[in-house]
Amino acid sequence: MKQLFIAGCGYTGQRVALAARQQGWQVTTQLRDEAKSGPLAQAGCTIVLANMDQLDEIPPLALTGQTLLYSVPPQGGGSIDLRTRTFLKALERDQQEPERIIYLSASSVYGDTGGALVDETSPAQPTAAMGKRRLDAEQQFSAFAERHGIPLVILRVSGIYGPGRLPLMQISQGQPLLREELAKPSNRIHVDDLVQVCLATLQRGQGIYNVSDGAPCSMTAYFNACADALGLPRQPQVDLAEAQRMMPPLLFTYFVESRVVDNRRMLAELDITLRYPSLADGLRASLPSP
Repeated sequence: MKQLFIAGCGYTGQRVALAARQQGWQVTTQLRDEAKSGPLAQAGCTIVLANMDQLDEIPPLALTGQTLLYSVPPQGGGSIDLRTRTFLKALERDQQEPERIIYLSASSVYGDTGGALVDETSPAQPTAAMGKRRLDAEQQFSAFAERHGIPLVILRVSGIYGPGRLPLMQISQGQPLLREELAKPSNRIHVDDLVQVCLATLQRGQGIYNVSDGAPCSMTAYFNACADALGLPRQPQVDLAEAQRMMPPLLFTYFVESRVVDNRRMLAELDITLRYPSLADGLRASLPSP
């Protein structure tokens, strides 16, 4: 039976685990919180509870011969991904060599291109700390995979949205947005489409793939579309200086970093047909049940 180990089984990882089980995979999932393991255990997944922040808290992981999907987010702060480094040290410690590795990275590794198109050959020049941590993780996985001769897929994922992942709190609180005429393009992917990309890479593809719906719009347009879909008032809009003063730093980064992510390699090489190629389609499928 095909075996899959998912490190970091959160919003996306849990969905991949359940979908892989339906495809006949034997799935082991790593989580920090046992309270979140119920649906996974009910689906027949093996549960491993581990904290990725400390090497001595990571138990021996029998990953040799398994496919590894790594979706553990970096820790907050700094320009290197300490969790990825610790995880790979654990694999070296226990002499474990996965059969295949998929790393869920982020399109933030491209930094700010001023709205210019980026493909997988574009330079990775992150400007924000979060992008630098993601690039560090990519480099760590690339070095590990090269040392051990393991096929590696890096998915540079755009902003994820879907059921339970709409900005309801920000909209309800009326948090300000950057004025639409000042906002630049950003990119998204519906979680269901990200799951099908992950499933495709379990068996094919190698190297880097941009993951996006190919329908960029500004963050302001995204928040406005979410408000309209949820039947809520749109948020107020402010100029750049006011946005920097009022927004949390991470959110402000999402507004000022701009690029258009080319998804053609993902579609062609992974044979992907998007379920939600437009934001309007994806939002309709993401609304809370009445």
